[in-house]
Amino acid sequence: MDTITPPADIPSEPIARPGWGVFWMFVTGICFVLVTALVKMVGDTVPSTQAGFLRYALGLLFILPMIPSVRRAALTRRTGRMVFARGACHAVAVSLWFFAMTRIPIADVTALNYLNPVYVILLAVVFLGERLGPWRIGAIVTAFLGTLIIIRPGFREIDTGHIAMLFAAIFMAGSYFLAKLLSQRMKPEVVVFYLSILVPILLAPVAWAIWVPIGWVDLGWLFLCAMFATGGHYTMTLAFRAAPLTVTQPVTFLQLLWATIVGVVVFAEPVDAFVVLGGAMIISSVTFITWREAMLRRR
Repeated sequence: MDTITPPADIPSEPIARPGWGVFWMFVTGICFVLVTALVKMVGDTVPSTQAGFLRYALGLLFILPMIPSVRRAALTRRTGRMVFARGACHAVAVSLWFFAMTRIPIADVTALNYLNPVYVILLAVVFLGERLGPWRIGAIVTAFLGTLIIIRPGFREIDTGHIAMLFAAIFMAGSYFLAKLLSQRMKPEVVVFYLSILVPILLAPVAWAIWVPIGWVDLGWLFLCAMFATGGHYTMTLAFRAAPLTVTQPVTFLQLLWATIVGVVVFAEPVDAFVVLGGAMIISSVTFITWREAMLRRR
């Protein structure tokens, strides 16, 4: 069986720095909301897979300074499989997410994106053997009730964008789950580098098959999208290394606030109280789980 040995310059158990963890997750939220807004600016003029490919292809420019760290990184066979699996999950999630952005409001996308940590918990149960106790089950049920409040089946038409976003959250959770594991074994820039390389490679064949001409304005929006997304993934990895999820998870709720404001001010999208309520239920459930388990570990 392969073993994973962190590089010499990375401690096996990073020193906890909660203040920095909160700061980096706050910056991550700002970056990802800007990415959402920029994708919304492109709209449906560019197919979702092509837009996702261009976002990562343009982002290759921002990972060039990371090459020296990547060359020094120790990549075992097992770590390599984890890196590839993360890239595959992320490639599917990106395509679905770009499609959802052309169909539903920014706040809906952001609120449904909060399901990622719920799915991460379920992945930990399946792959890490963690136990589902009554408190965990109750919190997960509450999160899925929040999802129903956001979508409101039977009370409004369910758009294909909502369906795409539900599946995007599943695949994105797989990416985040693997990112959390990899962040303890590699430097943050190495984790981001491999993701940034793999995603455009995996999306290229589909993007080529459906390629449409793209204007300079849309290309500019996608370039900015690549810049903020690459920065967001880097700061997210820094947050994971600096503090436990108990500390960083509640900060992600601010993304819904920023997304709602951007939707109202920039895109004239109405404020949906049900979306805010459902999103609050989801993130509150995740925060409760992470807080309670942190207390149990201390005991």
